[in-house]
Amino acid sequence: MSDSVILEVRNLNSFYRQSGGIFSKKSTKQVLRNINLRMQQGEILGVVGESGSGKSTLAKVILGIVRDYQGEVIHYSPRPQMVFQDPYSSLNPAFSVGRIVEEPLLIYGKYTAAERKRRVVAMLEDVGLGSEYLNRKPRELSGGQRQRISIATAMIVRPKLVILDEAVSALDVTIQDQILDLLMRLKNEYNLSYLFISHDLNVIYQCCDRSIVMKDGQIVEENTVDALFDHPQHEYTRQLLRAAE
Repeated sequence: MSDSVILEVRNLNSFYRQSGGIFSKKSTKQVLRNINLRMQQGEILGVVGESGSGKSTLAKVILGIVRDYQGEVIHYSPRPQMVFQDPYSSLNPAFSVGRIVEEPLLIYGKYTAAERKRRVVAMLEDVGLGSEYLNRKPRELSGGQRQRISIATAMIVRPKLVILDEAVSALDVTIQDQILDLLMRLKNEYNLSYLFISHDLNVIYQCCDRSIVMKDGQIVEENTVDALFDHPQHEYTRQLLRAAE
């Protein structure tokens, strides 16, 4: 793992503004509270916590999807990407696989059509598919194949940071293991950093170097995965570990 920092989050507070009814005022709910974290190039940082703990909001703030926040999000690499939990809803059903994977190149790059085609085919092969999938639609693919397309779409612009938001939780165990193996191979091949969001502590232990534990929009514990699992310091972390046994 490199000593160079790829991401810093400083004193991050995020809010969700709820519109009131006809006779009530708008209300504001704080979702993230004073989040501070730093990621190194080549690191896999886990983010664990129950539903509603703020994990996905943190990911969306880091990516710029959620803009209502206070604090700093500092990227030291261009074009961080995200792989979502549900590949079917994140893939445009009207597009072919080739068009879906090509889309980031159309947005970010100045490539000829031939170069885009070459890169798309190479990327599909890299995720264990091939050119025979170019003209298929998402509905024609299995859940595991759709997630491979999502991963290819994220990787096509060669990011250095990829956020994985419950990226394997919708898959059965056998397919989940295959996708995790793919992600680890791509990480080594492209020297990637992963922010790995999951409620599954076994996946976090299997994949991550360090992890943060979130509860009610706050980080309550942060450590290497070995220290976190062997010697949890916070009662909430101990509760999560007991529940996973």
